[in-house]
Amino acid sequence: MQQRPLSAGTCATIDSTALLETSGCKKLNCATTIHFLEASISRLFAPLWSWRPCAFILLFGVSCNPVPRSPDTVSIAIEAGPNNLDPRVGLSSESERIHQLLFNSLVRRGARFEILPDLAERWETPDVTTYRFILRPGIRFHNGKLLSSADVRFTLQSLLNGQITSPKTSTYRVIDRIETPDNQTIVFRLKEPNAAFLWNLTNGGIGIVPDGADANFQKKPIGTGPFRFVSYAHEEEVVLEANPDYFRGPPTVRRVSFRVIPDATTRALELRKGSVDIGQNVLPPDFVKALEREPHLRVETVAGTNYQYLALNMKDPLLADKRVRKAIAFAVPREDLIRYYWRDLVTPASGLLPPNHWAYESHVETYPHDPARARQLLDEAGLKDPDGEGPQPRFALTFKTSTDESTRQVAAVIQQQLKEVGIRVDLRSYEFGTFYGDIVRGNFQMFTLRWIGGNNDPDLFERVFHSREAPPRGYNRGRYENARVDALIEFARRETDLEKRRLAYSELQQTVADELPYISLWYLKTTCVYNRRLSNLELSPAGHFDFLQNLTLDGSWSAGLGQQSGEEHRLK
Repeated sequence: MQQRPLSAGTCATIDSTALLETSGCKKLNCATTIHFLEASISRLFAPLWSWRPCAFILLFGVSCNPVPRSPDTVSIAIEAGPNNLDPRVGLSSESERIHQLLFNSLVRRGARFEILPDLAERWETPDVTTYRFILRPGIRFHNGKLLSSADVRFTLQSLLNGQITSPKTSTYRVIDRIETPDNQTIVFRLKEPNAAFLWNLTNGGIGIVPDGADANFQKKPIGTGPFRFVSYAHEEEVVLEANPDYFRGPPTVRRVSFRVIPDATTRALELRKGSVDIGQNVLPPDFVKALEREPHLRVETVAGTNYQYLALNMKDPLLADKRVRKAIAFAVPREDLIRYYWRDLVTPASGLLPPNHWAYESHVETYPHDPARARQLLDEAGLKDPDGEGPQPRFALTFKTSTDESTRQVAAVIQQQLKEVGIRVDLRSYEFGTFYGDIVRGNFQMFTLRWIGGNNDPDLFERVFHSREAPPRGYNRGRYENARVDALIEFARRETDLEKRRLAYSELQQTVADELPYISLWYLKTTCVYNRRLSNLELSPAGHFDFLQNLTLDGSWSAGLGQQSGEEHRLK
């Protein structure tokens, strides 16, 4: 079977049943299904590793000659371009990671989720609704303009007064007024106590832009961060250069190229060839294992916090029944996917918060793979199997994903396993813009996405589970409604006593795990494949690119395949 190239707005459908039946494998256990689908989908989308190096590379229209490169430029593969380079607006993981190189915030997140100074050298809270920040002196934007309290006020005010339209606005509606008694002092007066306010001012929340930045600011963003914007060729390449005047000292890397490479096979080949230096969390597990054997590449992993989930449309007539949602959860072979597909590059998730978080609740209902229990729940919901072991389903669902290869492969396994309990799944994969637009509009029954970094603070519960936070205001895309959950969220937001907040979040997590607006899948480890010419690369659990500030480049290592000595190397 030949793959048809995907273009913007088009959809690809994967039918795991057809793959199985054409091979003569109509009945397989879950682990075998995962292995088979992995091989079958790889044949469809990545006819890779059996070619000799030169023949294989020529097939894709590139040469085995050494790859021209600037020795002081680091090239990074990303799956998609940033959706908006304005830190008040951009929400995609690519946007957020590039924002953190271009911009600073008043405060920043530490390795253990503590709040540390950033643009503000210190702050104080005279009472529970007042926050006073003193800015570091002498900080300049990339255009040379001195940072002042007016820039901070404008950044937040442009959201609150509607000058900039963004889902982030609701996070800051707790602000009653903003005062700037002098150029270095900014005072926030809140309408009510808000325990997450400081966290929402960190580098994962919002970056500070210059006073006057309008809706076109994303085309040429100007920040105070360690790197300056050079160019963005839409969905092709983002280029940044070191900021020599950065207040913490200039980065060691002079220039960074973020190359947009949507296809995982191509990303792997570019790493192997040496034309890309870094691929972080952008490769299927088999590709990681194959590239691990390349002498010019290194693979490192650290425990991660990024969270993958299945979301269900709570307004859908079928999915509104909790028994149906629980049946789907029991039918998902999470443990086998972690072991056989992900090869333990992920860890099981039981909820939105990572396990090392102070508010994490471990005593929640979980859903190990149990097809018999899934069938029982569907029977109890009145969705009887019409023909027993026959081919007719109990009902059908549409499952939407992006075109990311690992997501599609995992979705194909879930499709097959849901079929085993009588649910026919129509699996549809779209380019990300089309996919995300459907999700925001509520045009889905089931989808899968990841929270990147945003799940490091329990304030996210409000954005994703409060009944008033449906898009475009917030991220409650499944339109979940529960009055008790709303009350717990509002209590924890106002409460300053940490133990009382923890107890509220504990009950909230138990309720959400029972009602299942999200089905938790796993936390992804931060996995980085990079060229050995780079050193001092320190990974973060959230997968950010902070390491670029202190990265060391060593020109003595060969760039890649084209610069190796005649020895044959294969990806198997």
